[in-house]
Amino acid sequence: MANKLDIESTLLFEQPFAKVPYENYRKVFRTSAKHIEREFNALQNNSKDISNRFKSGNVPSEDVVASIDNMIGRMETLKRKLSDLHETAGKPTQDVMRERLQHLGQLEHMQSMNTPEFARWADTRLDRWLVDWCLRNGKEQTAKRIAHDKDIEILVDLDLFGDIRRIEMALERHSCAEALAWCSENKAALRKAKNTLEFDLRLQEYIELCRAEKKQEAIAYMAKHIISWHATHLQQIKQASGLLAFPPRTTCGPYKRLYDASRWVNLVKSFRQTIYTLNTLPTEPLLNLSLYAGLVSLKLPACFDPSTKNVDCPVCDGESGTDSQAKGLGRLAAEVPFSQHSNSSIVCEISGKIMDADNMPMAFPDGQVYSREALEEMAAKNGGIVRCPRKGTTCEFSKLRKVFIS
Repeated sequence: MANKLDIESTLLFEQPFAKVPYENYRKVFRTSAKHIEREFNALQNNSKDISNRFKSGNVPSEDVVASIDNMIGRMETLKRKLSDLHETAGKPTQDVMRERLQHLGQLEHMQSMNTPEFARWADTRLDRWLVDWCLRNGKEQTAKRIAHDKDIEILVDLDLFGDIRRIEMALERHSCAEALAWCSENKAALRKAKNTLEFDLRLQEYIELCRAEKKQEAIAYMAKHIISWHATHLQQIKQASGLLAFPPRTTCGPYKRLYDASRWVNLVKSFRQTIYTLNTLPTEPLLNLSLYAGLVSLKLPACFDPSTKNVDCPVCDGESGTDSQAKGLGRLAAEVPFSQHSNSSIVCEISGKIMDADNMPMAFPDGQVYSREALEEMAAKNGGIVRCPRKGTTCEFSKLRKVFIS
């Protein structure tokens, strides 16, 4: 079947769609585990204390009852915390995971891309990708409007990108507080990934103290937050220490670069890269990635020759794809390589198979060409009659002409 649905290829773009809520649920689970471990250790210590006091033989019953009441109180507090965590984060995340997996599961019941069911599913996917593009490009209100109008709020990551935007805006205001709070919440994951975003943020706060010439505060900040990174960042720490002797107006290259305001721009980029990695998000919008996949198969040198431009070709759209003034998809195509075909291949529209000497092309009287295998199968099912899927014309199989590839 020419338009048979390839579920495996379709799902290649959907990994972040399922992984983002999964990572959020893992975070909820880790938080719950920390609460349980901390309270369990406290209960064990209280139990041992009561046991040791019993062995001593001098334990007033009132103290024992008070200790047990204290243990019961801690357990009730733990139960309340876990219940609140489940209601505020755990259950909503479960609902998101369920809805998204059900959305992907619809593909299992679709056999062809020509069905109305797949058309509706693909429309929803395109809406999701448009929301993703808007969120990545700072068009938050547009993204929310699309998500609301299409009723797909649960299928897009509005909250995640809201947090990203909030922290990036703080960094643009030269404040590291929000980003450091995020690092604290994700400390274990950052440590596992050997990510140094927290060090970069701490170093920037130290630099700002030096810029304000608050040397005593800078020394105290260095001792409290930066020295602990000496095992992996000793050289940077040594250089940063020199800022105490070099004012912001210095012309000395290494220290002038540390004072450069462009470091804030790099921090924004570093934060975005880090949070994308932790949430398994691609750095490019999914809409761009899908367009790249199609454009790379169409891009040819002829698209950039004025004498061979095709008005129906998306790569030829607007100005030259290598021109900074390129328009439309032509500009997006500039970022993908040319399609390379050392040998031409002709693919049958009916079967999707390559036509060659073993499966040679056969032509209808009006010139439409399809593979012999597909037409023989069609003729066997229809009493020797074949039908052109493009134009709907029919003829006997014996009326077809062989086509030779040269």
